[in-house]
Amino acid sequence: MENEHIETERPRIRRSRFLRDVLVCSLGAYGGPESHIGVFVNQLVRKRRYLTEEELIELLALCTMLPGPSSTQTIVSVGYRMRGPMLAFLTLLVWALPVLVLMTLASFAYAWLDARGLSTGVLRFVGPMAVGFIVYAAVRIGRKVVSDAMTLALFLCSAVTTFFVRDPWVFPVVLIAGGLVAIAVNREAGMWHAVPLRPPWIYVGLFAGLAVAAIVAASLADDRIVQLFESFYRYGYLVFGGGQVVVPVMQSELVDVRHYITNEEFLAGYGLVQGLPGPMFSFAAYAGGMAARQAGHAYQILGAVAGGIGIFLPGLLLIFFVYPVWDGVRKIRAIRIALRGVNAVAGGLIAVSAVVLAQAAGLTVVTLAIAAATVLILGFTKIPAPVLVAATLIAGVVFS
Repeated sequence: MENEHIETERPRIRRSRFLRDVLVCSLGAYGGPESHIGVFVNQLVRKRRYLTEEELIELLALCTMLPGPSSTQTIVSVGYRMRGPMLAFLTLLVWALPVLVLMTLASFAYAWLDARGLSTGVLRFVGPMAVGFIVYAAVRIGRKVVSDAMTLALFLCSAVTTFFVRDPWVFPVVLIAGGLVAIAVNREAGMWHAVPLRPPWIYVGLFAGLAVAAIVAASLADDRIVQLFESFYRYGYLVFGGGQVVVPVMQSELVDVRHYITNEEFLAGYGLVQGLPGPMFSFAAYAGGMAARQAGHAYQILGAVAGGIGIFLPGLLLIFFVYPVWDGVRKIRAIRIALRGVNAVAGGLIAVSAVVLAQAAGLTVVTLAIAAATVLILGFTKIPAPVLVAATLIAGVVFS
Protein backbone atom coordinates (compact mmCIF):
# COMPACT_ATOMS: atom_id res chain seq x y z
CA MET A 1 0.00 0.00 0.00
CA GLU A 2 1.20 3.44 -0.81
CA ASN A 3 2.66 5.30 2.14
CA GLU A 4 0.53 8.10 3.41
CA HIS A 5 1.73 11.56 2.52
CA ILE A 6 3.16 13.15 5.64
CA GLU A 7 2.24 16.78 6.07
CA THR A 8 5.21 19.02 6.52
CA GLU A 9 4.97 21.32 9.50
CA ARG A 10 4.04 24.75 8.30
CA PRO A 11 6.71 27.18 9.40
CA ARG A 12 5.72 30.29 11.29
CA ILE A 13 7.31 32.93 9.11
CA ARG A 14 7.67 36.66 9.31
CA ARG A 15 5.20 38.31 7.00
CA SER A 16 7.76 40.85 5.78
CA ARG A 17 10.28 38.16 4.88
CA PHE A 18 7.77 36.17 2.86
CA LEU A 19 6.60 39.29 1.02
CA ARG A 20 10.20 40.16 0.14
CA ASP A 21 10.50 36.73 -1.44
CA VAL A 22 7.25 37.30 -3.33
CA LEU A 23 8.72 40.55 -4.66
CA VAL A 24 11.82 38.64 -5.80
CA CYS A 25 9.53 36.24 -7.65
CA SER A 26 7.65 39.14 -9.23
CA LEU A 27 10.81 40.85 -10.45
CA GLY A 28 12.18 37.58 -11.86
CA ALA A 29 9.01 36.17 -13.40
CA TYR A 30 9.44 36.63 -17.13
CA GLY A 31 7.95 34.49 -19.86
CA GLY A 32 4.34 33.84 -18.85
CA PRO A 33 2.70 31.49 -16.33
CA GLU A 34 4.57 28.39 -17.48
CA SER A 35 7.99 29.83 -16.63
CA HIS A 36 6.70 31.54 -13.45
CA ILE A 37 6.52 28.13 -11.81
CA GLY A 38 10.27 27.81 -12.33
CA VAL A 39 10.81 31.04 -10.39
CA PHE A 40 8.53 29.76 -7.61
CA VAL A 41 10.47 26.49 -7.39
CA ASN A 42 13.77 28.31 -7.20
CA GLN A 43 12.80 30.98 -4.67
CA LEU A 44 10.00 29.50 -2.55
CA VAL A 45 10.94 25.82 -2.57
CA ARG A 46 14.69 25.49 -3.11
CA LYS A 47 15.95 28.61 -1.34
CA ARG A 48 13.36 29.29 1.36
CA ARG A 49 11.68 25.88 1.81
CA TYR A 50 8.28 27.40 2.46
CA LEU A 51 6.79 24.26 0.94
CA THR A 52 7.86 21.15 -0.96
CA GLU A 53 7.76 20.50 -4.69
CA GLU A 54 4.81 18.15 -4.16
CA GLU A 55 2.85 20.80 -2.27
CA LEU A 56 3.62 23.44 -4.89
CA ILE A 57 2.55 21.18 -7.74
CA GLU A 58 -0.70 20.38 -5.91
CA LEU A 59 -1.46 24.09 -5.66
CA LEU A 60 -0.55 24.60 -9.32
CA ALA A 61 -2.84 21.74 -10.38
CA LEU A 62 -5.67 23.13 -8.25
CA CYS A 63 -5.30 26.63 -9.71
CA THR A 64 -5.02 25.31 -13.27
CA MET A 65 -8.53 23.88 -12.86
CA LEU A 66 -9.87 27.31 -11.84
CA PRO A 67 -10.60 30.28 -14.09
CA GLY A 68 -8.27 33.25 -13.78
CA PRO A 69 -4.50 33.85 -13.70
CA SER A 70 -3.07 30.47 -12.68
CA SER A 71 0.41 31.62 -11.63
CA THR A 72 -1.08 34.49 -9.60
CA GLN A 73 -3.55 32.15 -7.91
CA THR A 74 -0.73 29.70 -7.18
CA ILE A 75 1.48 32.20 -5.36
CA VAL A 76 -1.57 33.67 -3.57
CA SER A 77 -2.41 30.13 -2.42
CA VAL A 78 1.10 29.80 -1.00
CA GLY A 79 0.49 33.00 0.96
CA TYR A 80 -2.85 31.65 2.21
CA ARG A 81 -1.15 28.41 3.21
CA MET A 82 1.48 30.32 5.18
CA ARG A 83 -0.69 32.65 7.25
CA GLY A 84 -4.23 32.91 5.98
CA PRO A 85 -6.27 35.35 3.89
CA MET A 86 -4.54 38.58 4.94
CA LEU A 87 -1.12 37.37 3.82
CA ALA A 88 -2.74 35.99 0.66
CA PHE A 89 -4.13 39.45 -0.13
CA LEU A 90 -0.77 41.13 0.56
CA THR A 91 0.89 38.49 -1.63
CA LEU A 92 -1.34 39.51 -4.52
CA LEU A 93 -0.46 43.17 -4.05
CA VAL A 94 3.30 42.59 -3.92
CA TRP A 95 3.20 40.13 -6.82
CA ALA A 96 1.06 42.21 -9.19
CA LEU A 97 1.40 45.85 -8.16
CA PRO A 98 4.87 46.61 -9.64
CA VAL A 99 3.92 45.64 -13.18
CA LEU A 100 0.40 47.11 -12.82
CA VAL A 101 1.99 50.48 -12.06
CA LEU A 102 4.33 50.15 -15.03
CA MET A 103 1.50 49.21 -17.38
CA THR A 104 -0.60 52.14 -16.10
CA LEU A 105 2.28 54.50 -16.88
CA ALA A 106 2.58 52.85 -20.28
CA SER A 107 -1.02 53.80 -21.03
CA PHE A 108 0.08 57.46 -20.78
CA ALA A 109 3.16 57.04 -22.93
CA TYR A 110 2.34 54.24 -25.34
CA ALA A 111 3.45 56.20 -28.42
CA TRP A 112 6.81 57.07 -26.90
CA LEU A 113 7.29 53.50 -25.68
CA ASP A 114 6.36 52.09 -29.06
CA ALA A 115 8.83 54.36 -30.84
CA ARG A 116 11.71 54.22 -28.34
CA GLY A 117 10.86 51.22 -26.18
CA LEU A 118 12.72 48.00 -25.64
CA SER A 119 13.88 46.63 -28.95
CA THR A 120 13.80 43.02 -29.97
CA GLY A 121 17.57 42.97 -29.62
CA VAL A 122 17.49 44.03 -25.95
CA LEU A 123 15.00 41.25 -25.14
CA ARG A 124 16.64 38.61 -27.33
CA PHE A 125 17.93 36.54 -24.38
CA VAL A 126 14.84 36.79 -22.13
CA GLY A 127 13.02 33.96 -23.91
CA PRO A 128 15.90 31.46 -23.62
CA MET A 129 16.34 32.42 -19.96
CA ALA A 130 12.63 31.71 -19.34
CA VAL A 131 13.12 28.31 -20.99
CA GLY A 132 15.91 27.64 -18.51
CA PHE A 133 13.63 28.45 -15.58
CA ILE A 134 10.92 26.07 -16.74
CA VAL A 135 13.40 23.27 -17.57
CA TYR A 136 14.83 23.60 -14.08
CA ALA A 137 11.34 23.36 -12.59
CA ALA A 138 10.38 20.44 -14.84
CA VAL A 139 13.43 18.42 -13.78
CA ARG A 140 12.94 19.03 -10.05
CA ILE A 141 9.21 18.40 -10.13
CA GLY A 142 9.43 15.44 -12.50
CA ARG A 143 11.75 13.65 -10.09
CA LYS A 144 9.17 14.08 -7.34
CA VAL A 145 5.94 13.19 -9.14
CA VAL A 146 7.11 10.19 -11.18
CA SER A 147 7.48 7.25 -8.80
CA ASP A 148 6.10 4.19 -10.64
CA ALA A 149 4.79 2.95 -13.99
CA MET A 150 1.38 4.60 -13.57
CA THR A 151 2.73 8.06 -12.79
CA LEU A 152 5.29 7.76 -15.61
CA ALA A 153 2.51 6.86 -18.06
CA LEU A 154 0.37 9.79 -16.89
CA PHE A 155 3.35 12.14 -17.09
CA LEU A 156 4.09 11.12 -20.69
CA CYS A 157 0.44 11.00 -21.82
CA SER A 158 -0.30 14.48 -20.48
CA ALA A 159 2.87 15.86 -22.09
CA VAL A 160 2.05 14.37 -25.50
CA THR A 161 -1.62 15.40 -25.33
CA THR A 162 -0.96 19.00 -24.40
CA PHE A 163 1.89 19.30 -26.89
CA PHE A 164 -0.51 18.66 -29.75
CA VAL A 165 -3.66 20.20 -28.19
CA ARG A 166 -3.01 23.64 -26.71
CA ASP A 167 -6.64 24.74 -26.27
CA PRO A 168 -7.37 26.03 -22.73
CA TRP A 169 -10.04 23.40 -22.00
CA VAL A 170 -7.54 20.54 -22.29
CA PHE A 171 -5.59 21.46 -19.14
CA PRO A 172 -8.33 20.95 -16.53
CA VAL A 173 -9.57 17.89 -18.47
CA VAL A 174 -6.24 16.04 -18.35
CA LEU A 175 -5.73 16.95 -14.69
CA ILE A 176 -9.11 15.52 -13.71
CA ALA A 177 -8.48 12.46 -15.90
CA GLY A 178 -5.17 11.86 -14.13
CA GLY A 179 -6.89 11.84 -10.75
CA LEU A 180 -9.59 9.43 -11.95
CA VAL A 181 -7.00 7.05 -13.40
CA ALA A 182 -5.06 7.01 -10.12
CA ILE A 183 -8.24 6.19 -8.17
CA ALA A 184 -9.18 3.42 -10.64
CA VAL A 185 -5.72 1.84 -10.47
CA ASN A 186 -5.32 2.12 -6.68
CA ARG A 187 -8.79 1.24 -5.43
CA GLU A 188 -8.88 0.57 -1.69
CA ALA A 189 -11.57 -0.24 0.81
CA GLY A 190 -12.64 2.73 2.87
CA MET A 191 -10.79 5.28 0.80
CA TRP A 192 -13.85 7.54 0.75
CA HIS A 193 -14.55 8.93 4.20
CA ALA A 194 -16.10 12.08 5.57
CA VAL A 195 -14.04 15.01 6.75
CA PRO A 196 -15.30 18.12 8.52
CA LEU A 197 -15.60 21.07 6.13
CA ARG A 198 -16.52 24.66 6.83
CA PRO A 199 -16.64 26.38 3.44
CA PRO A 200 -16.34 30.19 3.66
CA TRP A 201 -19.49 30.83 1.64
CA ILE A 202 -19.14 34.59 2.01
CA TYR A 203 -16.51 34.62 -0.75
CA VAL A 204 -18.77 32.75 -3.15
CA GLY A 205 -21.49 35.28 -2.33
CA LEU A 206 -19.13 38.18 -3.02
CA PHE A 207 -17.88 36.56 -6.22
CA ALA A 208 -21.36 35.97 -7.63
CA GLY A 209 -22.83 39.19 -6.23
CA LEU A 210 -20.14 41.34 -7.85
CA ALA A 211 -20.60 39.52 -11.17
CA VAL A 212 -24.35 40.19 -11.20
CA ALA A 213 -24.02 43.74 -9.88
CA ALA A 214 -21.38 44.59 -12.49
CA ILE A 215 -23.54 43.29 -15.34
CA VAL A 216 -26.58 45.23 -14.12
CA ALA A 217 -24.59 48.42 -13.50
CA ALA A 218 -22.91 48.24 -16.92
CA SER A 219 -26.25 47.82 -18.65
CA LEU A 220 -27.83 50.76 -16.80
CA ALA A 221 -24.97 53.24 -16.38
CA ASP A 222 -23.55 55.10 -19.34
CA ASP A 223 -20.12 55.29 -17.76
CA ARG A 224 -17.00 53.78 -19.29
CA ILE A 225 -15.32 53.01 -15.94
CA VAL A 226 -18.30 50.89 -14.88
CA GLN A 227 -18.33 49.15 -18.25
CA LEU A 228 -14.60 48.51 -18.10
CA PHE A 229 -14.83 47.01 -14.61
CA GLU A 230 -17.60 44.66 -15.78
CA SER A 231 -15.59 43.61 -18.81
CA PHE A 232 -12.37 42.89 -16.92
CA TYR A 233 -14.18 41.21 -14.02
CA ARG A 234 -15.87 38.96 -16.60
CA TYR A 235 -12.51 38.14 -18.17
CA GLY A 236 -11.25 37.17 -14.73
CA TYR A 237 -13.95 34.55 -14.09
CA LEU A 238 -14.53 33.18 -17.59
CA VAL A 239 -11.00 32.67 -18.91
CA PHE A 240 -9.01 29.49 -18.29
CA GLY A 241 -5.35 29.26 -19.25
CA GLY A 242 -3.71 32.49 -18.09
CA GLY A 243 -2.59 35.64 -19.85
CA GLN A 244 -2.01 34.13 -23.27
CA VAL A 245 -5.71 33.28 -23.43
CA VAL A 246 -7.17 36.44 -21.91
CA VAL A 247 -5.27 38.84 -24.18
CA PRO A 248 -7.02 37.66 -27.39
CA VAL A 249 -10.37 37.93 -25.58
CA MET A 250 -9.55 41.54 -24.65
CA GLN A 251 -8.50 42.31 -28.19
CA SER A 252 -11.76 41.01 -29.62
CA GLU A 253 -13.98 43.08 -27.32
CA LEU A 254 -11.95 46.25 -26.69
CA VAL A 255 -10.62 46.68 -30.25
CA ASP A 256 -12.99 44.93 -32.65
CA VAL A 257 -16.34 45.27 -30.88
CA ARG A 258 -16.23 48.40 -28.71
CA HIS A 259 -13.43 50.30 -30.51
CA TYR A 260 -12.07 51.65 -27.23
CA ILE A 261 -8.49 51.44 -28.55
CA THR A 262 -6.90 50.77 -31.91
CA ASN A 263 -5.20 47.52 -32.83
CA GLU A 264 -1.84 49.32 -33.06
CA GLU A 265 -2.22 50.71 -29.55
CA PHE A 266 -3.24 47.29 -28.27
CA LEU A 267 -0.24 45.57 -29.84
CA ALA A 268 2.15 48.23 -28.51
CA GLY A 269 1.04 47.46 -24.94
CA TYR A 270 1.07 43.72 -25.55
CA GLY A 271 4.62 43.92 -26.82
CA LEU A 272 5.65 45.88 -23.73
CA VAL A 273 4.09 43.45 -21.24
CA GLN A 274 6.05 40.63 -22.88
CA GLY A 275 9.26 42.34 -21.75
CA LEU A 276 8.16 43.07 -18.18
CA PRO A 277 8.22 40.73 -15.18
CA GLY A 278 5.12 39.66 -13.29
CA PRO A 279 1.68 38.39 -14.33
CA MET A 280 0.50 38.97 -17.90
CA PHE A 281 -2.96 39.84 -16.56
CA SER A 282 -1.39 43.21 -15.68
CA PHE A 283 -2.00 44.08 -19.33
CA ALA A 284 -5.50 44.98 -18.08
CA ALA A 285 -4.13 48.17 -16.49
CA TYR A 286 -2.75 49.34 -19.83
CA ALA A 287 -5.90 48.41 -21.75
CA GLY A 288 -8.18 50.01 -19.14
CA GLY A 289 -6.13 53.21 -19.07
CA MET A 290 -6.03 53.46 -22.86
CA ALA A 291 -9.79 52.87 -23.08
CA ALA A 292 -10.48 55.75 -20.64
CA ARG A 293 -7.89 58.29 -21.80
CA GLN A 294 -10.32 60.60 -23.64
CA ALA A 295 -11.71 62.09 -20.40
CA GLY A 296 -8.46 63.30 -18.82
CA HIS A 297 -5.62 61.94 -16.74
CA ALA A 298 -7.64 61.23 -13.58
CA TYR A 299 -10.24 59.30 -15.55
CA GLN A 300 -7.47 57.42 -17.32
CA ILE A 301 -6.00 56.35 -13.98
CA LEU A 302 -9.47 55.19 -12.91
CA GLY A 303 -9.69 53.13 -16.08
CA ALA A 304 -6.36 51.46 -15.31
CA VAL A 305 -7.44 50.78 -11.71
CA ALA A 306 -10.77 49.35 -12.90
CA GLY A 307 -8.91 47.06 -15.28
CA GLY A 308 -6.36 45.89 -12.72
CA ILE A 309 -8.80 45.32 -9.86
CA GLY A 310 -11.48 43.88 -12.12
CA ILE A 311 -9.31 41.18 -13.67
CA PHE A 312 -7.55 40.00 -10.49
CA LEU A 313 -10.49 40.16 -8.05
CA PRO A 314 -12.42 37.05 -9.23
CA GLY A 315 -9.35 34.83 -8.95
CA LEU A 316 -8.61 36.16 -5.45
CA LEU A 317 -12.16 35.50 -4.24
CA LEU A 318 -12.08 32.00 -5.74
CA ILE A 319 -8.85 31.17 -3.89
CA PHE A 320 -10.28 32.52 -0.63
CA PHE A 321 -13.15 30.06 -1.01
CA VAL A 322 -11.44 27.09 -2.63
CA TYR A 323 -8.24 26.83 -0.59
CA PRO A 324 -9.86 26.26 2.85
CA VAL A 325 -12.16 23.66 1.28
CA TRP A 326 -9.24 22.04 -0.51
CA ASP A 327 -7.18 21.94 2.68
CA GLY A 328 -9.90 19.74 4.18
CA VAL A 329 -10.83 17.68 1.12
CA ARG A 330 -7.21 16.69 0.47
CA LYS A 331 -7.25 14.71 3.76
CA ILE A 332 -9.67 12.18 2.23
CA ARG A 333 -7.73 9.02 1.35
CA ALA A 334 -9.24 8.83 -2.16
CA ILE A 335 -8.20 12.41 -2.86
CA ARG A 336 -4.68 11.65 -1.65
CA ILE A 337 -4.59 8.76 -4.13
CA ALA A 338 -6.01 10.97 -6.89
CA LEU A 339 -3.33 13.58 -6.23
CA ARG A 340 -0.64 11.12 -7.31
CA GLY A 341 -2.22 11.10 -10.75
CA VAL A 342 -2.98 14.81 -10.79
CA ASN A 343 0.58 15.69 -9.81
CA ALA A 344 2.05 13.39 -12.45
CA VAL A 345 -0.14 15.02 -15.09
CA ALA A 346 0.83 18.49 -13.87
CA GLY A 347 4.48 17.49 -14.12
CA GLY A 348 3.87 16.53 -17.74
CA LEU A 349 2.24 19.90 -18.41
CA ILE A 350 5.29 21.70 -17.05
CA ALA A 351 7.69 19.51 -19.05
CA VAL A 352 5.89 20.13 -22.34
CA SER A 353 5.77 23.86 -21.55
CA ALA A 354 9.56 23.81 -21.62
CA VAL A 355 9.45 22.32 -25.12
CA VAL A 356 6.86 24.82 -26.34
CA LEU A 357 8.78 27.77 -24.89
CA ALA A 358 12.02 26.48 -26.43
CA GLN A 359 10.36 26.30 -29.85
CA ALA A 360 9.02 29.83 -29.45
CA ALA A 361 12.48 31.11 -28.48
CA GLY A 362 14.06 29.40 -31.49
CA LEU A 363 16.11 26.20 -31.38
CA THR A 364 19.50 27.74 -32.10
CA VAL A 365 22.86 27.09 -30.53
CA VAL A 366 22.74 30.45 -28.74
CA THR A 367 19.26 30.02 -27.25
CA LEU A 368 19.95 26.44 -26.15
CA ALA A 369 23.25 27.53 -24.58
CA ILE A 370 21.53 30.34 -22.63
CA ALA A 371 18.78 28.00 -21.45
CA ALA A 372 21.39 25.43 -20.34
CA ALA A 373 23.44 28.11 -18.57
CA THR A 374 20.30 29.29 -16.76
CA VAL A 375 19.56 25.75 -15.56
CA LEU A 376 23.14 25.34 -14.29
CA ILE A 377 23.09 28.70 -12.51
CA LEU A 378 19.78 27.88 -10.83
CA GLY A 379 20.95 24.41 -9.86
CA PHE A 380 24.41 25.19 -8.55
CA THR A 381 24.38 28.81 -7.36
CA LYS A 382 22.27 31.05 -5.15
CA ILE A 383 22.05 33.97 -7.59
CA PRO A 384 18.60 35.63 -7.15
CA ALA A 385 16.24 35.61 -10.11
CA PRO A 386 16.17 39.43 -10.54
CA VAL A 387 19.98 39.48 -10.81
CA LEU A 388 19.85 36.78 -13.46
CA VAL A 389 17.17 38.70 -15.36
CA ALA A 390 19.15 41.96 -15.14
CA ALA A 391 22.25 40.21 -16.46
CA THR A 392 20.20 38.80 -19.33
CA LEU A 393 18.89 42.26 -20.26
CA ILE A 394 22.37 43.77 -20.05
CA ALA A 395 23.68 41.02 -22.33
CA GLY A 396 20.86 41.88 -24.75
CA VAL A 397 21.94 45.53 -24.77
CA VAL A 398 25.59 44.63 -25.31
CA PHE A 399 24.97 42.18 -28.15
CA SER A 400 21.99 43.89 -29.82
